[in-house]
Amino acid sequence: MAWTRDQMAERAARELRDGFYVNLGIGIPTLVANYIPQGMSVTLQSENGMLGMGPFPYEGEEDADLINAGKQTITELKSSSYFSSADSFAMIRGGHIALSILGGMQVAQNGDLANWMVPGKMVKGPGGAMDLVSGVKRVVVLMEHTAKDGTPKIKNECDLPLTGKQVVDLIITDLCVFEVEKGKGLTLIELQEGVTVEEVKAKTGCDFAVASTLG
Repeated sequence: MAWTRDQMAERAARELRDGFYVNLGIGIPTLVANYIPQGMSVTLQSENGMLGMGPFPYEGEEDADLINAGKQTITELKSSSYFSSADSFAMIRGGHIALSILGGMQVAQNGDLANWMVPGKMVKGPGGAMDLVSGVKRVVVLMEHTAKDGTPKIKNECDLPLTGKQVVDLIITDLCVFEVEKGKGLTLIELQEGVTVEEVKAKTGCDFAVASTLG
């Protein structure tokens, strides 16, 4: 049985550490904010110029001027600060963000990431994705294991336009968790309850090692 999106977000939240500055990408990653462990101090950064994002607002309390990079309405905290997008990207490019949790369309065996466009579809551009994968200390990708047509999203090579080369450190899907070792490829380190290694192999488009803890 596959993890739900909320369960995937909850698993991703285990990668957070006290004092981290974190950027959450559009889609499933935004749910990670709901699972920050109690008592842990984590500061969320948005590339449109906000540091210290609060939770999503209750219905009827939305402020249309207070949004994240994905144009979702959010709330502020007493510690929130605002600045230009130029300062925001200087923060990202300067290596001051400890962790970025992003969505993905495809991830290659070597950690290449494609997550910003599908050829032939109208897009406004890559946004901050390319800066995030090159300037952030650790990149976690949170995505479904297969596309809607059942084809693998984890492959030998990405055939969609790349966001970054060899940038992914961890992949969390609805079936399992892969660690990406630079120069060594993928290692399966966790399985969702009820999922077998054989099922993961059948739905993955590349070879991978299996951690000894999984037998």
